[in-house]
Amino acid sequence: MLQYQIIPVTPFQQNCTLFWCDETKQAAVVDPGGNPELIINAIEQKGLTLTKVLLTHAHIDHAGATKAISSHYGVSIEGPHKEDQFWIDLIPEQKARFGFEDAEHFVTDRWLNQGDNVTFGNITLEVYFCPGHTPGHVVFFHRESKLAQVGDVLFKGSIGRTDFPRGDYNTLINSIKNNLFLLGDDVRFIPGHGPMSTFGEEKRSNPFVGVNAR
Repeated sequence: MLQYQIIPVTPFQQNCTLFWCDETKQAAVVDPGGNPELIINAIEQKGLTLTKVLLTHAHIDHAGATKAISSHYGVSIEGPHKEDQFWIDLIPEQKARFGFEDAEHFVTDRWLNQGDNVTFGNITLEVYFCPGHTPGHVVFFHRESKLAQVGDVLFKGSIGRTDFPRGDYNTLINSIKNNLFLLGDDVRFIPGHGPMSTFGEEKRSNPFVGVNAR
């Protein structure tokens, strides 16, 4: 069975997520944006074996500590989609701008695409390509638990920003409506920031993509 812990990191309070298989104790960490000591402490306290780092996208508050965590455990980096390479290349610039001490450039081991799977222990996460916030954004979905980690695509009551380089509002709305919402109203999701919600709740009440959205 899939277990998870949300670990808020960085001054942006980004929802880094620790996923693990309770049968094998193998784990994956999604979007280690910073504060690697907090992430490492959570892994060690639970007696888990980290097997990979997963990235929804490469903004620094989601990917800043990727190099630190992957190097510490000697594990691979999977994600995001290859269209986010330019954001990885901009990490040194982002580091200087936002003062992220732990952020380092990294090389991903596997780009992810729509229809891919990522695995750890007995857990399989489905990959959905959801550009708009960034051009290479992906989402991870565990079908058995009806749980998704959606990064900065969708929030409780809001959506991801599209005013960053290569962001696109219409593309983001399409990603939400024609990819995420098709997974089911009862799917709970962990956003990149803020509280969890369900796709059904956002379809009903989100002013950007709900039934009354303009």
